[in-house]
Amino acid sequence: MAYKFIDNYRERGARKQLVELLKRRGIEDKGVLAAIGKVPRHYFFDETFWNQAYKDIAFPIGDGQTISQPYTVAYQTELLHIQRGDKVLEIGTGSGYQTCILLELGANVYTIERQASLYNRTTRVLPYMGYKPNFFLGDGSKGIPEHAPYDKILVTAGAPFVPDVMLKQLRIGGVMVIPVGSEKEQKMVTVLRVGEQEYERIELDTFRFVPLVGDQAW
Repeated sequence: MAYKFIDNYRERGARKQLVELLKRRGIEDKGVLAAIGKVPRHYFFDETFWNQAYKDIAFPIGDGQTISQPYTVAYQTELLHIQRGDKVLEIGTGSGYQTCILLELGANVYTIERQASLYNRTTRVLPYMGYKPNFFLGDGSKGIPEHAPYDKILVTAGAPFVPDVMLKQLRIGGVMVIPVGSEKEQKMVTVLRVGEQEYERIELDTFRFVPLVGDQAW
């Protein structure tokens, strides 16, 4: 498969403007902002829609999925407090844009996608771009227990509850970020594992994600 990726002054300028917008919206983490400023978001769009790539909006990518709004990506990533070398489980590879942001921050990413068409696309495109996470195809609602524990877990789809099976894959001291609520609206939730059976949970702002589908979800 041949790709024609172009990243010139126009796209780089658009990313700088996007970073400034995210700053105005309250994103403060310099590493997250730098990653947003580096990853070419237009590469995840059909060339016909490149003019939409640096707007602060979600956009359809097929199979009923979307590439998340840049603010949402930055918001979730900031909550994770990624440290270089962190082992991160990402539930829902989707377009792969969020995956690349995590990799730019120095994370060791394990990412799982249930849609074969999206999995096949990202396993081709991301390595072409120079990004090499650990890809998995399957039911992300159950996590990837064979590679646990994880320092951080990021869920990029709306869940009806926090799956226990996923919590058990978080190391003590680790953080999970997951949107929880109805299929139409969710609260962003952070969960800190403070002991073998102890967790601290905080509910934050309201968002709208596509539903998390699987045995431990919708």
